[in-house]
Amino acid sequence: MALQISATNPEHPALLLELPWHLPLQEWPERYLVPLPRGISRHVVRYARAGDEVIAVKELARRPALREYELLRDLDRIGIPAVDPLAVVTGRAGNGGEPLESVLVTRHLGGSMPYRSMFETTLRPATMHRLMDALAVLLVRLHLAGFAWGDCSLSNTLFRRDAGAYAAYLVDAETGELHPELSPGQRAYDLDLARVNISGELLDLEASGALHPSVDPIEFGTEICARYEGLWRELTRTSVYPAGKYHYIERRIRRLNDLGFDVAEMQIEHASNGDTVTFVPKVVDAGHHQRQLLRLTGLDAEENQARRLLNDLESWMATQEDHAPDGALPGARPEVLAHRWVREVFRPTVRAVPPGLRGAMDQAEIYHELLEHRWYLSERAQHDIGLDTVVEDYIRNILPEARETLRPTAE
Repeated sequence: MALQISATNPEHPALLLELPWHLPLQEWPERYLVPLPRGISRHVVRYARAGDEVIAVKELARRPALREYELLRDLDRIGIPAVDPLAVVTGRAGNGGEPLESVLVTRHLGGSMPYRSMFETTLRPATMHRLMDALAVLLVRLHLAGFAWGDCSLSNTLFRRDAGAYAAYLVDAETGELHPELSPGQRAYDLDLARVNISGELLDLEASGALHPSVDPIEFGTEICARYEGLWRELTRTSVYPAGKYHYIERRIRRLNDLGFDVAEMQIEHASNGDTVTFVPKVVDAGHHQRQLLRLTGLDAEENQARRLLNDLESWMATQEDHAPDGALPGARPEVLAHRWVREVFRPTVRAVPPGLRGAMDQAEIYHELLEHRWYLSERAQHDIGLDTVVEDYIRNILPEARETLRPTAE
């Protein structure tokens, strides 16, 4: 069979042809590879460069490679946080004509880390709780979309910093299945696998001395179940309110938005006696603040980053003289002011931090860090500290330590 490259973008096959597909992945020369930290995988995985892209290349049999490629494309279409599929390469053969395994190619998720790299310096329990929160949110989002993962684990997840918390991304969809809706049994099976896998991974870390001594691996494995169930219950439970108390429904919707989920539609039923209202939210996706920020400013950020940036944007809007209370003036439209904020506040502030000093942090994370530092300095001084002063102090006193914490290391 001749070499075949099926890609999502017409430009990718030409770039990928430059890679040494005639060699097994573990024998690729160093000049093709990018030294980034890798997690544990049942397959051979390498990071390489294709043009301007950094890609992850995974070697596996033809049928599961094609299947995972299509599943990742499906997840991308429904907006699930997962690695971005670029291509699948089949029909590989060595120099002697011997067949080689197919390859799945995904885009490297910038700023992300596998969990084992994060544990190179022993994580505090509070940080581990945030990782469990991120993984629980990811699993809930997958189940709401009808995706049964089949192998939820820390190893199959990448984590990115998200405004002091973490955002979790699915890496391995090989065992997944997409359905119109999951049954309680399918969800319970996924959750039990997550508990067993996470406990096993933490026990492995404990044996290597990389786990904080106060962390109980079994307890943390069970924690994912409790966090998942609490979040699932909040997102799917039926609420009964007194008739006429419609602000209770608004409060419930705001609470869901604060969790990062949108309410696409609502099912509201009035009792026959008129005394109560039953409310069932139809929650379909996360990213409420992400989409709002993208719509207003064109900035694409993680959910917690977007929430923080929107708060700063709203505070800045309130200080503008042309922002009439009723929004009647053309210059006071939120979209117009939002683009002014990007041009006059966000971009100049971020650019004041030299790119070479930012490490793995993207622009939204840098701005969030600066906002956090401004709050700290203002609290200490008991008056507002300007962003120029904040940037100078951050570069001098905070960034050097942050760079050491975030520095990627090769395996």
